[in-house]
Amino acid sequence: METLSNDKVSIQIAGHGAELVSIVANDTEYLWQADPKYWGRHSPVLFPIVGRVWNNIYRHKGHIYELGQHGFARDMNFQLTYEEDNALIYSLESDEETLKKYPFPFVLEIGYRLKGNRIEVIWSVQNTGDETMYFQIGAHPAFYYRDLDPVTNERGFLDFGENKDTLDFVFPTEKGCTSEKRKTLTLNNGMLELTPATFLCDTYIFDNSQLKKITLTDKQKNPYISLEFESPLVAIWSPSIAHPDVPFVCIEPWYGRCDAVGYHGEFKDRRWMQSLEPGKSFNAGYSIILEDVK
Repeated sequence: METLSNDKVSIQIAGHGAELVSIVANDTEYLWQADPKYWGRHSPVLFPIVGRVWNNIYRHKGHIYELGQHGFARDMNFQLTYEEDNALIYSLESDEETLKKYPFPFVLEIGYRLKGNRIEVIWSVQNTGDETMYFQIGAHPAFYYRDLDPVTNERGFLDFGENKDTLDFVFPTEKGCTSEKRKTLTLNNGMLELTPATFLCDTYIFDNSQLKKITLTDKQKNPYISLEFESPLVAIWSPSIAHPDVPFVCIEPWYGRCDAVGYHGEFKDRRWMQSLEPGKSFNAGYSIILEDVK
């Protein structure tokens, strides 16, 4: 476990999954602490897929491979490969076991950098093979509701921006995969109130670059944490169907998403796939901003 700190914030990162496991400022923990009663993770990376492939199998060049939800990187040990006062970089390289599930040689780097009240999360995917590599990558951080009283239905709000009146979304309908049916989410001055009933659809998947920032506020609409991103998709999720008293919400920038129900095509032809030529790198990431830390 490594720690990065400045005069605003302190974070901790575990080598297992290169996972961010703590964000503390003003003696307050912002990041969900992985109680398995609700969800036993903090902020896993999703790679080399986001979500599920149909029936947990996919097809590539005449072969069938098995791959579980969100891929395998979150469950592997990364090596710390770079360290300075305000930044860390972890690295994962493909091996015999990954190639059985995912036939593309790669190096995945995950970095963290502190800049004031901002945490920059940095991703680099490198194709070390000799053919085009197809992949997805995403984030899955969970944040505490502020001053939660589980007896009430009040959880706070998500602020999508004053210029947003509606958002289109898709959602999982069968075996963690989506139909192509779309729904419209109506907002109130750009805000969505969070209650135990908000996530009856399980997950909202906003695609087509509709959003670049989402802010979590308390019950009085005071902002305390934001995510900024350039990803074409972002999801929000909380397991409140199973646990109405769940104390967190996830805000998830994605470069990819789950299969459509019944998809049997080639891996490379899945929706929202990223491609990378041999010897090339894909670089992306997102930022977590502590809005109430000045």
